[in-house]
Amino acid sequence: MTIQDVKIEFQQKLATFYEPKEIQSIFSLIAEDLDFSPTRLILHKDDELSDTQKKFFEQCLHRLATAEPVQYVRGKADFYDLQFLVNPSVLIPRQETEELVNAILQENKNNEAKIIDLGTGSGCIAITLAKHLPTAKISAIDVSEQALQTAKSNALQNEASVNFYLGDMQDDDFMSQFPKFDIIVSNPPYVCQAEKNEMRQNVLQYEPHLALFVEDTDPLQFYRAIARFATEHLAENGTIYCEINETLGEATRQLFESFGFSKCEVRKDLFGKDRIVKIFK
Repeated sequence: MTIQDVKIEFQQKLATFYEPKEIQSIFSLIAEDLDFSPTRLILHKDDELSDTQKKFFEQCLHRLATAEPVQYVRGKADFYDLQFLVNPSVLIPRQETEELVNAILQENKNNEAKIIDLGTGSGCIAITLAKHLPTAKISAIDVSEQALQTAKSNALQNEASVNFYLGDMQDDDFMSQFPKFDIIVSNPPYVCQAEKNEMRQNVLQYEPHLALFVEDTDPLQFYRAIARFATEHLAENGTIYCEINETLGEATRQLFESFGFSKCEVRKDLFGKDRIVKIFK
């Protein structure tokens, strides 16, 4: 069996879940873990694979053919300019969240800032900020112990200094222990249950519902908790950055205004969808 044979097998068995270009990208990522660079894939496409290489591709393809995301199969995902360990206890980092992080880095040059990431998951937001603002004081919380262990491993892997806390951002007693922060950032659960039918099966089957979904009857519950926390714990001239549901931009802005935050703006992502809310104090 050659690398070209494997490539064809990937195209055939994954056609149910992905477009041809996506399959090509997935195959390239898997091949990369065996040191097959794009150039090597072309120049050595007819070379025979070893038994170990064949077994590796077979195992990966078996998992991918059940709609398991390639990031979980590989156990890692790229985010911004770093790499993160991922598993089903944490969401796979996405481009929209990179935009959130980029906005913070571009608009805040205070290297001494105190920053807290609410619902950190893999730690991708907090750790990326820590790497780019090395003298800032970064804290991060999550309600999932497994997610927090993954985040701690990612901080260690990326040599980033972050203070992690296990707790629920909706628990006011727990949140009261924290001091004031210059920046509060969060990518909380915001997908309504009613939106499940619009989502890919690989997301529904494998990514943690705890980090994805909110009840249709109260889709802004986490933003309300963030606003409550910010009223007491956002420093003067501080800023809140949140990723949001594209259909709830105006509702999210109004919620923060109801807590007395008059300077609120809703920003669109690269696809023209409402995706970030920025609140000034």
